[in-house]
Amino acid sequence: MMKKLAGVVYFDVFALMLLGLVLVMSASSTYSSVKFEDTFYLFNAHVTRILIGILLMSLTAFLPFELYKDYSRIILIGSIILLAYTLAAAPSINGAGRWINLGVVSFQPADLARLALLIHLSNMLVEKKEMLSNYKHGFLKLFVWVGLVAVLILLQPNLSNAFLIVFLSLVLMFVGGAKLKHIAATTAPFILLGGSAAMIYSHSRERILGFLTSLFQGGEVNHQVTQAMVGLGSGGFFGVGLGFSKQNNLFLPEAYGDFIFAILGEELGFLGAVLVLVAFLLFFIAGILIAKKATDPFAKLLAFGITISVITYAFVNISVASGVLPTTGLPLPFISYGGTSIFFTCISVGMLINIAISSSKEENPEEVEEE
Repeated sequence: MMKKLAGVVYFDVFALMLLGLVLVMSASSTYSSVKFEDTFYLFNAHVTRILIGILLMSLTAFLPFELYKDYSRIILIGSIILLAYTLAAAPSINGAGRWINLGVVSFQPADLARLALLIHLSNMLVEKKEMLSNYKHGFLKLFVWVGLVAVLILLQPNLSNAFLIVFLSLVLMFVGGAKLKHIAATTAPFILLGGSAAMIYSHSRERILGFLTSLFQGGEVNHQVTQAMVGLGSGGFFGVGLGFSKQNNLFLPEAYGDFIFAILGEELGFLGAVLVLVAFLLFFIAGILIAKKATDPFAKLLAFGITISVITYAFVNISVASGVLPTTGLPLPFISYGGTSIFFTCISVGMLINIAISSSKEENPEEVEEE
């Protein structure tokens, strides 16, 4: 059973990334031609990153998940140091300092920090389970790690990632045994802090106010969302066909990134959009079943955290492209053009697959003996 679930996850993710390649090629062609005088410039970069992502996913699928448990604190501290370095030394791009330039690719420490936090929280929730019911000496000691990572990301500024990291951490802590009243008591001040930050930073304030204005008074949220909804609406049931999008002709800025779901809806229509939603639902079901059937407590929590993380980011991205949520700047997992987001998402999926494989061996010890 677990081996089948591992196979479902692997081929589901592979299919989504394959679709992403086709969509990125279509969505980035005009932009690449205008800016780089090479129609396939961004597509070629994306192919390389997808291949690296598949390699990383395959490698981590064969690395015992216990390794991450043993080094979870070191990995998290390292990611916190990188976040601090990003604040101090990273160049500002579009008003935010989120990336460290490694030459070949720009590295975003927030992607590493999110995964490292899920690993460390999963480990601590198992080790400190008896103390978790105590707010001061149990719950807060775990939440300190969450708050530190979230605040460093918030200051970049990267509000959407900070909010989602807190949300994912609290959901994981609740599943791990934290009391709902402790979560509520901690969430309230962070919402106040995050809300204040959202109003202080001009780009987030404009996005939120624009969204609220359109919600209550009508009108467009912003140019990107308007064009995304035009793309989604013009696709009809079957779409206009792969490569025949009009939005990729610079009507929808950077359509190959955060708003690629709009290109998907335009080219593959309602049917294609639903099939992608089904693919994410399949990933969710398989991931939850892996978490449920895993025999190791740490593996259970980590599998759940990884599954919820991927699905939450997909839900938020699609909601933004559909005009349901304010613009966040978050990519669509496995499909959007990207760098380190692809790498760390693939690494996390590899961990999920390894948990399934390892649990399968424990379910069927006779297979291990035969080997």
